[in-house]
Amino acid sequence: MSWILKNYEKASVGTAVLLAAGLAYTGWSKLVSVESDFGSKPAGSKPEQRDPSVKSADLVAKAKSSFQLKREWKKAKDERRPVDLFTGVALFVNKNDQEKPVDLIEGAPVHEGIPNSWWLEYSIDPGFGDSPLRDADEDGFSNKDEYTAKTDPSNGKDFPALITKLTFIGDESVQWLLRPGFESAGGSFTFTFGVGKERNKVGAANPVPPGGIFFEKGAAMGRFKLLGSEKRKVMNEATQAEEEVTFVKIEDQKPNKKGMVYEIPASFRAAEQRRLARFDRTAVLSLEALGLAGQEFRVEENTSFALPLGDGKKPYMMKEVAPERIVIEFTGEDGKVQTHEIIKGATGPAAP
Repeated sequence: MSWILKNYEKASVGTAVLLAAGLAYTGWSKLVSVESDFGSKPAGSKPEQRDPSVKSADLVAKAKSSFQLKREWKKAKDERRPVDLFTGVALFVNKNDQEKPVDLIEGAPVHEGIPNSWWLEYSIDPGFGDSPLRDADEDGFSNKDEYTAKTDPSNGKDFPALITKLTFIGDESVQWLLRPGFESAGGSFTFTFGVGKERNKVGAANPVPPGGIFFEKGAAMGRFKLLGSEKRKVMNEATQAEEEVTFVKIEDQKPNKKGMVYEIPASFRAAEQRRLARFDRTAVLSLEALGLAGQEFRVEENTSFALPLGDGKKPYMMKEVAPERIVIEFTGEDGKVQTHEIIKGATGPAAP
């Protein structure tokens, strides 16, 4: 039996010692190599000398937090001229003399009717041929509109009276005819009412007395009140002779027409139906401002309304609706009432 077999444990321990010594040497040689390659000395034995953190690393967090701050560049002014942050004082070329730029402070108005100081005051660019017709704040009113109304052309919440942008598209009219019949005892009357193909009737069995409200059902339910009647002498155009006619006074109870009084001859002839017919009219409108252009809405005659419709205040009153025009009353903030007429197809009140 060989020595190794007899002394196996001693041989194993010796081999382990030789391997450990080899590994230790290899580590030491690498450490020396790092020092020579990078010209640095190995870290010392103190904890602070072995700190792997980057010097001043806390400044990175401070720099990142500074990006969260709100920083705003505001356009400065030089003698009331807006100063561009990149190209300096903005000047404009004179098309008649390109060697001499336009001076908005000292020069003549670049747009007739609007002083240069106005463009400077609101920082609106006057450098386009159609600058007066442009809408800087996109509220539906041109720069010229805002100058005339003394409103802020750069603020979409400050604009001229909206009625100037109201368009009358047309009317929706419902024709109706109320016909008093024969007079009964105590000044009572029978009535018939027609609107389209619908009919309402109060017959002789139950005539309406003075002060009574009628009809009981249908399109005209509870709409009319009999005030009374009186007899008058009128000229009959057909016979060229005077005749006595009973005129019946009726008060409308419809909310937007309450208080209106009609005088209608009793038992009038069929030939007079067209002359005595009346209308319930509604205006079809659109507001060409505030992004609402082209959106139709409807307002009945003798009804107050707001512009735009969702606004709480209702300073406008639709006084009259006709096929060719509407008449609107507007109460201003000063309490003064103005009357405006808008022709069909037109926008804004007619010029005085």
